[in-house]
Amino acid sequence: MLDSLLIPFRAQPQAPVLPQGYSLDAALHPAAAELNGLLTSCGDPARPLERIEQALERSAWSVSLRDGQGQLVGFVRATSDLALNANLWDLVVLPADPAQNQLYLVLVHAAMTRLRRELPGCSISVAAPALALEALKQSGFVVDPGGIRAMGLPL
Repeated sequence: MLDSLLIPFRAQPQAPVLPQGYSLDAALHPAAAELNGLLTSCGDPARPLERIEQALERSAWSVSLRDGQGQLVGFVRATSDLALNANLWDLVVLPADPAQNQLYLVLVHAAMTRLRRELPGCSISVAAPALALEALKQSGFVVDPGGIRAMGLPL
């Protein structure tokens, strides 16, 4: 009876359904060469494998998404100062995957669930392709809040 009187502090989006045959893995980072292959398939330039390994080692965590054959089809990783700020990087889903939109929703939801649990109240920034915008919006991100613009410069 009391439960019906409680009002949630913030409405959380319903957890998206992971398509049958796909799996999430937050325990192990993918191999650098495998991740580089996914990133280049998504339009990113190839990166030196040792730099990818360093980025993975220095990340707080990552989430990999695999299809029924075990192929890496999605990925996101997080970095943080563990107090005020968190950043999501390399948010990608294989463009050729027929479930691409749903997989973006699953990856973003998994990342946000973990950030809310581990770093409640922190500021979150994300570097993501335009294809991920709908999933980010459904998770509460606002494009250019208050006219804030972000810029990036690949070195």
